[in-house]
Amino acid sequence: MQGKIVKGIAGFYYVHVVESGVYECKAKGIFRKDGVKPLVGDNVEIEILDEKDMEGNITQILPRKNELIRPAVANIDQALVVFAVTKPKPHFNLLDRFLVMMESREVPVILCFNKTDIAEDPEIAELKDIYEGCGYPLLFTSAKQEQNIEELKTVLQGKTTAIAGPSGVGKSSLINLLQSGVKMETGRISAKIERGRHTTRHSELIVLGEDSYIMDTPGFSSLYISDIDKESLKYCFPEFASCEGHCRFNGCDHVHEPGCAVKQAVEKGKIHNSRYEDYLTLYQELQERKRY
Repeated sequence: MQGKIVKGIAGFYYVHVVESGVYECKAKGIFRKDGVKPLVGDNVEIEILDEKDMEGNITQILPRKNELIRPAVANIDQALVVFAVTKPKPHFNLLDRFLVMMESREVPVILCFNKTDIAEDPEIAELKDIYEGCGYPLLFTSAKQEQNIEELKTVLQGKTTAIAGPSGVGKSSLINLLQSGVKMETGRISAKIERGRHTTRHSELIVLGEDSYIMDTPGFSSLYISDIDKESLKYCFPEFASCEGHCRFNGCDHVHEPGCAVKQAVEKGKIHNSRYEDYLTLYQELQERKRY
């Protein structure tokens, strides 16, 4: 029987099997022996030990499409990053770090800016100005007024989506609207092992439909970029791609070199200065890290 791990707590893994429900499973010892740990989002094969109590063992982890370190999840089709238009104002460097992390793992991103009901038009215009040129789909929502929620549901259909964002941006309110009353069996899970109340820092998949899942990840206030070097960083800024091959020097890092097409595009307003400044900040961090 095949299913998807929707939650993992203290050695127990909860596997959602379409049309059957959620099974509480342990992982076979062979995974520990091989140094492999099941992750939320893994597609797995299970053997049933007790059909009545819905208990089983994970016998095989199917090949992963991708894997993230923080949060530790697998098989993500896309990421929905949620920031508020205002209250709190977007932290652009934090947002750009998240985009770089997803680009480095080739995970498509949808940008969602919430709280339009309390935002001013210039604030919305600024976000469009910065990010429309990057190629990311943009959604402006109001969880309070349920604005553009149907559009949001459409882009999540048929996908496994990691939803992430800092605290206070209305992420939980959006997730509650997306579920439309579908709470899955998480209540039963919590009641069964009495650990649910302590799991707010764990990633968890929520079933929206037969082939649609959203993953609620813990809010983040900082993001450490790992597994990437400064030479590769430029490829994580998609708006730089149009300048590729037009710089004076091959292998231009778009930092100090003269005749740089990216710097020229920034000067002409084709690439937003905010994005380029964050690129320089991250480049410097990676350079310092390599030095030490």
